[in-house]
Amino acid sequence: MNEQYILGIETSCDETAAAIIKNGNQIVANVVASQIESHKRFGGVVPEIASRHHVEQMTLVLEETFKKANMSIDDIDAIAVTEGPGLVGALLVGVNAAKALAFANDKPLIGVHHIAGHIYANRLLKEFRFPLLALVVSGGHTELILMREHGSFEIIGETRDDAAGEAYDKVARTLDLPYPGGPQIDKLASEGKPTIDFPRAWLEDGSYDFSFSGLKSAVINKLHNAEQRSQVIPKEDVAASFQASVVEVLTTKTYQAAKEYNVEQIIVAGGVAANQGLRSALEEKFKDENVELIVPPLSLCTDNAAMIAAAGSIAYEQGHRAGWDLNANPSLSLERYSLRKE
Repeated sequence: MNEQYILGIETSCDETAAAIIKNGNQIVANVVASQIESHKRFGGVVPEIASRHHVEQMTLVLEETFKKANMSIDDIDAIAVTEGPGLVGALLVGVNAAKALAFANDKPLIGVHHIAGHIYANRLLKEFRFPLLALVVSGGHTELILMREHGSFEIIGETRDDAAGEAYDKVARTLDLPYPGGPQIDKLASEGKPTIDFPRAWLEDGSYDFSFSGLKSAVINKLHNAEQRSQVIPKEDVAASFQASVVEVLTTKTYQAAKEYNVEQIIVAGGVAANQGLRSALEEKFKDENVELIVPPLSLCTDNAAMIAAAGSIAYEQGHRAGWDLNANPSLSLERYSLRKE
């Protein structure tokens, strides 16, 4: 087999990233320029600032990636880039950088769905065995995705309102925790006890969908009522109780879906996959089950370009190619992405 090298570019939100992946599952170089410090004072990502930073960092990140890999663009077989979903201005920077590189160097161009990238970050650890179930938990997504083969994504459960990551960020702001809120709540939860009985939204029987809006409101109302009565509720107990509710719903629905679809593997993907409470609960839930649980290292949970190159490698092998009309698509559907033939 000839060695295959894919350059990945990721700019969907507030990380400017580039990576080179060998044969779909080996990281040669992986560079990420984070913008957390720039957005921290605003309590969240400001799209215009994110776009500006991507423009400033893109060339530097690409140069650093090739330097780390000790390679040049001539060694690359194809260029994969996140086309969506994400912030449209941020996506445009990566898409246009990828198109310029591909056009100038006569390289194939591949558009990649951001969530497909998060899923394929796990292939950098272990080879996939189908059917597999992916639990995707991030700032904008909470989904259960069934994969029967490479490049095929069937959403069997998704959020009906707030994603888990959104709920974490909103509760963190209510608790006056610094941005980003998710890791702060996870850390605080480890110091507290789940003494407050917050609701679990199970929805109707058999549904694998999620809903965290009611839980978020329950936490905010609890804190507001306590403040009106001059009561002090330990923040760490609020964090622990909130996290216990989120984690129980995520792990239970993942377990039920894994049983129903008789999957070989369960993989966890997205920024919230870095949450220690969730990781521990999933490991405990599946420790005696005949199914392999794959949880990526923290460096591959948050946005990076290695995952985009890994997903792009499969698309490249399957013959998918993007045209020069490739554009940012902030609302790109994962299921439509998996079915299309470019």
